[in-house]
Amino acid sequence: MTVLRSVGALALAGALGGVLTAALAAPVVSGGGMAAKTVANTFVDLPPAPREEPLAQVTRLLDKDGRPFAQFYEANRTAVRLGAVAPVMRQAIVAIEDARFYEHGGLDVRGTLRALLTNTQAGGIRQGGSSLTQQLVKNILVESARTEAERDKARAPNLARKITELRLALALEKKYRKDEILERYLNIAYFGAGAHGVEAAARRFFSTSASRLTLAQAATLAGAVRMPFSTDPSLGPAHRARLKMRRDLVLDRMAGLKLISQQDAASAKAAPLDIKLKPEPGGCEQSDYPFYCLYVQRELLSNPVFGNTVAERRTRMARGGLVIRTSLDPIAQRAAEQAIRRYVSPEDTEVAAEAMVEPRTGRITAIAASKRFGRNPGNRKNGPKTTFNLAADVAHGGGQGFQAGSTFKVFTLATALKQGWRFNDGFVTPGSLVPAQGYRDCTGRPVNDPDTRILNASGEGSGGPHSIETGTWKSVNIFYMMLERKVGLCNVVRTAKSLGITRADGQPLKEVPTFTLGVNEMDPVTVAAAFATFAARGIYCKPLAIVEIVGRDGRRTHVPPACRRALEEDVADAVNYVLEGVFTKGTMHGQGIDRPAAGKTGTNNGYTSAWFAGYTPALAAAVSVGDIRGSYKYPLQDVQIGNQYYGSVQGASLPGPIWVDSMGPALRRVEPRGFAGPDMGRFGGGYTPGLEKALEEEKRREAMDGRGDRRGDHPFFRRHRRLFRWLVGRSPLDSDLGWSRRRGQYD
Repeated sequence: MTVLRSVGALALAGALGGVLTAALAAPVVSGGGMAAKTVANTFVDLPPAPREEPLAQVTRLLDKDGRPFAQFYEANRTAVRLGAVAPVMRQAIVAIEDARFYEHGGLDVRGTLRALLTNTQAGGIRQGGSSLTQQLVKNILVESARTEAERDKARAPNLARKITELRLALALEKKYRKDEILERYLNIAYFGAGAHGVEAAARRFFSTSASRLTLAQAATLAGAVRMPFSTDPSLGPAHRARLKMRRDLVLDRMAGLKLISQQDAASAKAAPLDIKLKPEPGGCEQSDYPFYCLYVQRELLSNPVFGNTVAERRTRMARGGLVIRTSLDPIAQRAAEQAIRRYVSPEDTEVAAEAMVEPRTGRITAIAASKRFGRNPGNRKNGPKTTFNLAADVAHGGGQGFQAGSTFKVFTLATALKQGWRFNDGFVTPGSLVPAQGYRDCTGRPVNDPDTRILNASGEGSGGPHSIETGTWKSVNIFYMMLERKVGLCNVVRTAKSLGITRADGQPLKEVPTFTLGVNEMDPVTVAAAFATFAARGIYCKPLAIVEIVGRDGRRTHVPPACRRALEEDVADAVNYVLEGVFTKGTMHGQGIDRPAAGKTGTNNGYTSAWFAGYTPALAAAVSVGDIRGSYKYPLQDVQIGNQYYGSVQGASLPGPIWVDSMGPALRRVEPRGFAGPDMGRFGGGYTPGLEKALEEEKRREAMDGRGDRRGDHPFFRRHRRLFRWLVGRSPLDSDLGWSRRRGQYD
């Protein structure tokens, strides 16, 4: 039936006393009727169809394999085409809500008169006269309301609202075909239990899709629309009983309209509801990988690419119905989580965090932490949970970070190699160093610190000759302080910046003499991306979590890596060659992953924090450890972490093993390959006075005492740390770190 036929019928109905329209809002409207001509004019001069805002839909995060691991939504809704809704569901909703939907033009006069008589006899509203199109209009007005006042107006039970609703329904019928109206209604309607739209309702109620709904399931959902709150199956047995009554009513109605047989109706009514409520978690706290989720969420909210303002970006995330494919690798993620859990408990105040980054793309494959994500009971500061993204910077939900320690020596190493130093080049170092002269920041201002006295780690305290290689493998503080002065503090800072180094708190880097000793607070994502540059032979790529965004219209937006050359290939190859020695001859001796790897340990300010950053050609990772209550106030000395006692935590004693235990499983499907060899014509050779003799003497001492590893990092000492402490009163890992300033210390 056309809109004009509906209007003509309405004009005739006006002659019944002018109460037809009012009957939709109240049993009887007193005060006389509306003339048929007035009624006709009201419903011929129609307004434009109601403004339709895009429906709020779920935004889903997918891992690299396309599996969802988190979602954000203002309303749990996934819009679908009508063809993706089971025919029986379409029949059920039309049967119970508007049986003459395909016959009238937006206003069902018969239904309206029936509602008028029923409501008048009952002395109250017992039956609604709204057509399905009118219900769609009401939902559109509520959904599009920008204020609570507009929302209340769209729901107001008065004559003015009903007349407006009728006029807009007629306008909507002129704009859309019937199937388009039905599709919009099925996607906008609320079914209860937090499910908006038929697809979300099918998933929520029955753990299925709208396209696979059975007769009984379709009747259940159709019955829920009229009273979604009193029939919400998540609220208990009484609500489910009412829902079953509504389901059976729909089945009887479908049989009465001969859409199904009486036998089919009876069979479906005899079946239980069989509700299978599927949880629909929202937000990062309920995600399988909450810290990675938080990183992506903060990226969406902070990056202008996703909207001009924070409010616009937040709305798009909560309502946009986006599908966001990330670079999260479930294998690497689980490997990082399990390795951390093996060494550090969520109950510990000491926290460990790890980030894994893919060289040449910057894609973040894993973000893990020892704490669980969320708030502690009573919002306590300390407990098994945290809302800080411990592996990320402040911009991505992290805290202030931890000082990076000797991991920063790699930037001085790379700077020296750029300037022409060779592997065996070096010099004799004293037993201590006061940086009183020769250090300038990048503004040219002297930043000398005559009040600081730098020491080497124990075992190197007397000084001696060191080369680029031995100074790196043994992580010799004074050697690197002197090397930094020779190559230029500002040049080292520039190298670090070119590899993406920025402080976790977003403040400018501290350009001070101890820059090479890692005085700047860092986060594992940033450090892992910097070390990935060496693995990529000098190509730095900005950390990347979002790979592709699919809009609600199906349009795909690929997010390419943001990469640039930061180092010459030859320089990166030379760095890799030196850092491989950390595993074979240096502080990580005795620990490895059965494939070529390079890296650097870092221990900090009186054991305030410890790090290990390392990489293979295929993957880079950084691990940090510190006390969440405050690294300076609570140093990592004489601590119980997990089920292990530590006299002191160093880069090789806790972050290093976490790195080893995570990288092996993370790379299990990746074919091992080595690094490109260095240009020995450019970097080979060199000379350090007295070094050869010193190395021979060291070998002789090691052979005599049988220790073989000056730091006690040999697996035998690690296994029997407690026994040694009981026997001699101190752990074999205990040592004084490298510098002192009043009561402070460095590695």
